[in-house]
Amino acid sequence: MKFISYYLYLLCDTLINFMNYTLNQLKIFLKIAELKSITKASESLHLTQPAVSIQLKNFQDQFDIPLTEVIGRQLYVTPYGEEIAKAAEKILLEVENMKQKSLAFKGQLVGQLTIAVVSTGKYVMPFYLAPFLSNHNGINLVMDVTNRYQVLESLEKNEIDFALVSVLPENLQIEKRTFIDNKLFLFGSPSLIKSVPIKGQRIPENLPLIYREEGSATRQAMEKFISQNKIPVTKKIQLTSNEAVKQAVLAGLGYSIMPIIGLENEIKNKQIQIVPIKKLPIVTSWNLIWLKGKKFSPAGVAYLDFLTEHIESINEANFSWLSSY
Repeated sequence: MKFISYYLYLLCDTLINFMNYTLNQLKIFLKIAELKSITKASESLHLTQPAVSIQLKNFQDQFDIPLTEVIGRQLYVTPYGEEIAKAAEKILLEVENMKQKSLAFKGQLVGQLTIAVVSTGKYVMPFYLAPFLSNHNGINLVMDVTNRYQVLESLEKNEIDFALVSVLPENLQIEKRTFIDNKLFLFGSPSLIKSVPIKGQRIPENLPLIYREEGSATRQAMEKFISQNKIPVTKKIQLTSNEAVKQAVLAGLGYSIMPIIGLENEIKNKQIQIVPIKKLPIVTSWNLIWLKGKKFSPAGVAYLDFLTEHIESINEANFSWLSSY
């Protein structure tokens, strides 16, 4: 009782008197109310759609008033359902606070890290988080994997603790920790290299090139290379994620200048090949950055201390293969 506000205590007591719901049902309903979709909620919660539907039905059966309704194929949350969602959010927050305070009383580090990562950085950032989080069960992680524009916007607005980027922003005062080199090569599938070979050190004018979307650091590096070397591009394909570009190259749709990170298995399995081109690779660095003067929580301070001590060992254990290229 010590950690629950009097209002929420009354709310919980009232609900418990005539309902037998679980915290899991509250979490599932809250996610459905947020996303307005059972399918999206199941994906977000990493549950099957039937499991989410069953939990929603079990939760709904405890109320005399509908919480949701389906019109056409669209799910809507009723006004009453919105009120229940608000109550569920408060209850879950208080339960999480109780958990955090319990850990704090035991002397464990508690809190939250918020990190925004450019899309290719999903192949990098988890390796620098896993050992830290495994030693601090009281720290929650919120990591947004998105495009570079949104990452830097979140950083500028001070909405996050850290950002992972491969090209440093020019308009922000930041500090950084450098992780590993980011090397960009020209890649193609063996079948495409055989059918449309590259001769010498120049890219053929009729070569299909696959680009990332506007604003991507990879796109900017690729366009800068093409411009500086005066390479005509007559055929262009644009895709909106590094994973999509990789799959297109694997399928033989075209060539692309891509970061080698995330391609280790495809290279070893000879599904994709580096095409030797003069002035490649392009080399930048993966950097964890934060606003200069940022006032960190104890969790943020502890994470920076962890990185100072462990970056080299993490690099050696997980990224030593990059030195071969």
